[in-house]
Formats: sequence, C-alpha cells, structure tokens
Amino acid sequence: MTEAVASERDERVPGRRWTVRLDAAERGSNAVRVTCSRPSCAPQRLPSPAAGRAAAVSHLKAHLKATAGPRERAYCACRAESCHTHIRSADRQARAQPWRCGGAVVLAVLTDREGRWWQVLECCSRCAAATPGAQIVAPAQAPTPQAPTAPAPATAGRPATTAAGAPRFSDAAAPDGGPRPVPSPRSVPARRRRTTGKIAQRVVPHDLQPVVLRDELVELGDLFRAYQQRAEPDLALLADLHERKARAFHTWAEVTGDVDLGLEARRAEQASAAARAQHLQRVGGGPVGDGPAVARLLTVPAQWQHARSVLAHAGDHSPLPGPEARLLTVMLTLRTAHTGAGNLVGQDITALGLTDPEALVERLTGCDWLRVPGTAADLLASRPENPTPVTVPSLVPGEDGDGPFAFGKKVRPKLSGWAQKVVSDKKLRKAKAPAGARLLALTLAALTLADGRLGPGGRGVGLESLAAWCPVDPGELPHLVDLLSAADWVAEAALTDTCLTGRLTERVLPLTCPLL
Repeated sequence: MTEAVASERDERVPGRRWTVRLDAAERGSNAVRVTCSRPSCAPQRLPSPAAGRAAAVSHLKAHLKATAGPRERAYCACRAESCHTHIRSADRQARAQPWRCGGAVVLAVLTDREGRWWQVLECCSRCAAATPGAQIVAPAQAPTPQAPTAPAPATAGRPATTAAGAPRFSDAAAPDGGPRPVPSPRSVPARRRRTTGKIAQRVVPHDLQPVVLRDELVELGDLFRAYQQRAEPDLALLADLHERKARAFHTWAEVTGDVDLGLEARRAEQASAAARAQHLQRVGGGPVGDGPAVARLLTVPAQWQHARSVLAHAGDHSPLPGPEARLLTVMLTLRTAHTGAGNLVGQDITALGLTDPEALVERLTGCDWLRVPGTAADLLASRPENPTPVTVPSLVPGEDGDGPFAFGKKVRPKLSGWAQKVVSDKKLRKAKAPAGARLLALTLAALTLADGRLGPGGRGVGLESLAAWCPVDPGELPHLVDLLSAADWVAEAALTDTCLTGRLTERVLPLTCPLL
C-alpha cells in the first residue's frame, strides 16, 4: 500500500501554494508591509493597516486572475504536508491514512481571523471541505470532451455526452479517466431573502416589528462594522452611533420586554457620553465645543468615576461621625485602597485642618479601623525620610484577591494626589479653612459638570445627597459655602432648603471630576 501511494504521488505534479502576509513595518508607526511568498513579488509598504489589507487582497486577486485553474494531475498540497491544517497534531495515526484525501483538485483560499495572512492552496476537495475557513475560488476544470459515440441500448434516446457548462445528471457516468466536476453552489432566489443583520453580537429577527426599528438596527450594525475598518478613529461619529444605538435598543426592549436590551441601551448611553467627552478633550473644546480645553488633574472619565466611588465608600463605611472623621477616613482610604496598607507622615494629617488630629487618630485606632505600629503621637511626628506604615483592615483584599475598589495600583496614587491637591488648595490654607470646608470642596469637585455647574444637568446638588458624602450640620452649611465663595472656589452659590446651586470657578476646574 505504501509503495502504491508513493508511486501515485511521484506521477503527479506537486500542488501549488503561496502566501500573502501583512506585517508591521516598524515599531511606533502605523505603517505595514505586504509580502508575497512568490519570488517575483517585491514587498510593499503602506501607511496604515486598512490600506495594507486592501493592497494585500488586491495582490492576491491579481494572482488568482493571472493563474490558471487547478491542474488535473496536481498532487494535493495539503496532503503533502500531512494535512496539518485540518488534522490535530496529536492525531498522528490519522495523518498516515491516505483515504482522508481525495476528490477533484481545486484552488482554495485560507486566511486567519485577524486578517494578517492569506494563503492560496491547490488541494483536493476533501481537504478544502475539512479545513476551517477555506473558500474554493476555482473548482476543478471540466474534462476534455470526447468524441461522441453511439448510445448504449439502455440509454437510447438520451444524449451520450454533454457540452461543457451544460447540466449533468446523476444517472450518467462521468467520462473515464477524469475527475467529477465540482458543482457550483446554488443561488438563493431573491424572493426568499430576508432582511437580517447583527448588532452587538445579537441577531436582528427578520420578523421584528415595526419594520423601521428592524431596518435601523440592521443599518447600525453595518455602520459599526464599517467604523471598525476605519484607518483613523472619529470619536464624534462614534458618539453619534452609540446615541442612535441607545435609542434603538430602548425601543427594542419596549417592544420585546427583554431586560437585557434595556441594559445594553444604558451601556450605549454611557459609551456615547464617554466618546463625546474624549472628543472634546482631543479637539480642545469646552463643554459645548467652542471653549478652551481644561487640563484636568484626572484626565479620563474612568478616573472620575473611581474618585466618586471612594467618596461613596467612605460615606457608607466611615467608622466615626462628623466631617473631620470623614475627611481623614477619605484620605486614609485613598492611601491604602489597593492593598489595605500604605505609608503616612505627620504632615499628611496635620495639613487637613483638624481640630485635634492626635485624638482623632487614637479614636480610629481604638475602634480597630486603623492600625499603626506605634502611637498616634509617633505617627504625627514621623517625617518623609522615615514614614509610618499604616493598615486599614477593611481594605485588605480577600482570599480571591478582590478588594472594594476596581482600580489598580497605578490609578491609586493619581486619585490620592488629586484629593491632596484639593484639600491643600492654597487659598483654603490661607483662609485656614476647617476640615468641613475642605471636605465640602472635595465633594463639590466630584459633583459638577464639565463647565463647573453643580449637580446633574447643572440643576444643583440635593442636600440629602450632599449630606451622604459631606456630613456637616445643616446650620453650618451656609457658613462653609460663604467660606468657599471667599476662597474663589464657588461662584453664584445659592442655598435653599433642598438644594445647593452655583458653579465652581475657572480656577479650580482642573481639579474637578465632571459628571457624564
């Protein structure tokens, strides 16, 4: 059997194979290089991956157009390499079985999912069918027509031979000595085709009503896929697409009653707001696109959300009442958020405007919320060259490694630096602002719009929401607002029984975490 297979292979010509590749031209650049395994093809350099992919596909099509179809006596190129494209490497017994290859020889095109290489293969139809993602671009050539002979008695009245391209029937034997032609796929009648599409990994039902919603979802899916093929991002266009997607998914959720569709719509709204904010930052525009850009200390929306999560966590887990204990809790949480441990010096605490910092530290250590190796006096006396290690047990990650916050060790010092910058503002220090005023400034910096207006939509901050993050006495709040106004922190402030309105001044806009 081995000798027969070997002799059969020696009598046939080897199948052709060539590859077109797309690789990065150099580091730090979008340029790509297109190469072809054929020796006569010179490499090409293109400015972007999209242009390189288009050039590679065009180069491959030119080869296929200039190349003759599969040769009748060609030996399967896939079998010549032990069929490694569709047989597992561990299945060595299967590789040795010659019956796995057979059928007419065809030209097949293989590509990877990432679109980095394309390979043309002259192989048998069995290997082409078994190879994942293979597409037949040139079927086997029809055998050369033979001279017509007299029909056999059993088939009298029927044509004995059929011209090339004419229909063939299963009861008619193929001409001797030639492979059976590979039939071309049927085309689906136009009347059976339905308007379907896919968006966000969801198939749009062909019978979805109303038809306007179905068409909108199909069109949005096509637009998102077209956007992914762009060489350069357009955040304004992306924000508009997400906004349309949010409206369409809200309607889809109402029509079908699917809760997951409503959640997807909410995520699309958040993605639209984030993309629009990033676009304004890139073009140097303000909240309406025509003002000067604000160079914020925290630069991305994710960091703004993390800052608010720390303030909310401190509000829910503060071990002691009052604004002084809350301010110290926030600052210690930011110092130890990632691992539950950190280093402190005395100035980190004395600069917060606390009435009795030593007594407050003793109260925190007494309730076991804070642990220090020595006494509170030792902590306040420590200097930068010899900091004191502290631990907050409630922030130590559990056995699964998860803590109460989602940000990592690189974001934590940025958040801590932002809070330190706010509470140590020059004008607040000059006015000797108490801890309540500094905590109020920190809270308002996280509850403002991009233009400085307070609260969601610029309508102000409700006093109940404000008290959750800044637990000051209601009777003391007007005095603290006046103090922030005098320190050029808040402008146009108006305090009612239910709400605090106004805006933060341009001086402190770099310290804000805008609401999206």
